[in-house]
Amino acid sequence: MSYPSAPAMVRLPLWRARFVLGALIAAFALLVGRSFYLQAVNTSFLQMKGESRYSRVIDVPATRGRILDRNGEALAISTPVKSVWAIPEDVSAEPGQFARLAKLLVMDESELQKKLAGAERDFLYLKRQIPPEIADQVAALGIPGIYQNREYRRYYPGGEVMTHLVGFTGVEDSGQEGIELAFQKALTGSAGSRRVIKDRLGRIVEDGGSIRVAQDGRDLTLALDGKIQSLAFIALKAAVEQHRAKAGAIIVLDARSGELLALANLPSYNPNNRGRLSGAQLRNRAMTDSFEPGSTLKPFTVAAALELGKVTPSTLVQTSPGRLTIANYTIHDAHPAGTLTVAQVIQKSSNVGAAKLALALPREDMWALFHELGFGLPPAIGFPGEATGRLRAWKRWRPIEQATMAYGHGISVSLVQLARAYTVFARDGELLPLSLLKVDRPVVGKRVISAATARAVREMLELAVQPGGTAPRARIMGYRVGGKTGTAHKQENRSYAAHKYLSAFVGLAPVSDPRLVIAVMIDEPSAGQYYGGAVAAPVFAWVMQGALRRLGVPPDAPMQPVELPGEGDEAKEST
Repeated sequence: MSYPSAPAMVRLPLWRARFVLGALIAAFALLVGRSFYLQAVNTSFLQMKGESRYSRVIDVPATRGRILDRNGEALAISTPVKSVWAIPEDVSAEPGQFARLAKLLVMDESELQKKLAGAERDFLYLKRQIPPEIADQVAALGIPGIYQNREYRRYYPGGEVMTHLVGFTGVEDSGQEGIELAFQKALTGSAGSRRVIKDRLGRIVEDGGSIRVAQDGRDLTLALDGKIQSLAFIALKAAVEQHRAKAGAIIVLDARSGELLALANLPSYNPNNRGRLSGAQLRNRAMTDSFEPGSTLKPFTVAAALELGKVTPSTLVQTSPGRLTIANYTIHDAHPAGTLTVAQVIQKSSNVGAAKLALALPREDMWALFHELGFGLPPAIGFPGEATGRLRAWKRWRPIEQATMAYGHGISVSLVQLARAYTVFARDGELLPLSLLKVDRPVVGKRVISAATARAVREMLELAVQPGGTAPRARIMGYRVGGKTGTAHKQENRSYAAHKYLSAFVGLAPVSDPRLVIAVMIDEPSAGQYYGGAVAAPVFAWVMQGALRRLGVPPDAPMQPVELPGEGDEAKEST
């Protein structure tokens, strides 16, 4: 019996064994080197990977600055609220929990489920800015995948009274209108951040401290006086309702500092509940709308004539027969008055007289004064959307355009521009810069006309509110008042509407040392009366009397009741 022979032993080359051994040693050395590099040199990599499993950086929202009136009363404050959000794929709830969640969020249950099922994101807001007590009830449901963030919501104590000036913020707490938008950067501040440690359920178990401290927004103190603002709003609302007007606006300026003490518009809205907000309610007509100012512009025409030495207050102007034809156009007076002094042109509000004064002026000089007064330019008050109005270049003025511009047709202004322009009469010829914020230092205006001219026109404005003038209803007990009415047909389809008017009054008081300038505009009064002296002047009187008393301005006239004219007794300004 024979056995197979054993296979011959294969001898491997010595270099091959050494190569394998060297490769193993090199690989081991590489692993040791990499381990040393990660654990001793580049430690941040592994730390970052480890921390990513449990450490998170969360934003710390900054509190938006408050908006205060000049006396420290809050007009806009931030209140803490919660937002409910979800990671859709992690949400797991019983039908009863879903029903309670939907009810708390004021949503339909099917709508909530559809919203979660159709989400293509890892993060989904279910409801923003809900009250803390509702948020606590949501948290008590304990639904996995439902989380909350702390946010802030603006609250406006003044409601519809203050809203057109203060404005409002959106859900992201950024300004959308008014002061909230104009001073967005100052009010916002900057958010901070903190590092926290969370467990696997997303709950914070340890606070790692602040990375960046939140910088709260700066409080703003406005020039606005809350009491005068309320007074102006109430008076304006009463006039709009009484005359069944489409809209109205009022502005109150401090004639010493240029501070805007009150600004109100109608229609208005409640900024705390904007569910049914319309464009008409949003419009800040005093700032963003321009209109033909009508006879409220006549004092500036007279000022130009006085300043150039063309006339004196007692110069006679022939207005008979109450009309003036230029080319194919005829200018009319409401009531022919014959020969008038320049002062009476203002008192009686004669279109013919104002037109004749304007036609005696060089076009460029008349334009220059209007331009210096700020017409055709933004008022530079810093308010969003402020209107510039329209003042055409003097080289393109035809005689009829120069004549009609004398009494406020063919030019457009905003109410704030018009009120500011009247500060030249209150400040003895200086045009004041306006301020939305409280001013704590003396204000220097820009010299536009001489003090003598300003005082002369101021005396004419006082005549206009006396018996025989167009605005005796603007008088108030204890104070000398001056002002000018304006009644203009509204433009419609490139022509003037026959029965649509804009009624205005701009005035100042006390005449001896003016403290306030108030401008009132009533859009489309439709209850029968439409002259500025009957519609807008009473609003001025009510607000001026209350505001002067509020500011403690001493009387400059006898404290005797003012006898108001009967229906039709006061002069009517020409339209």
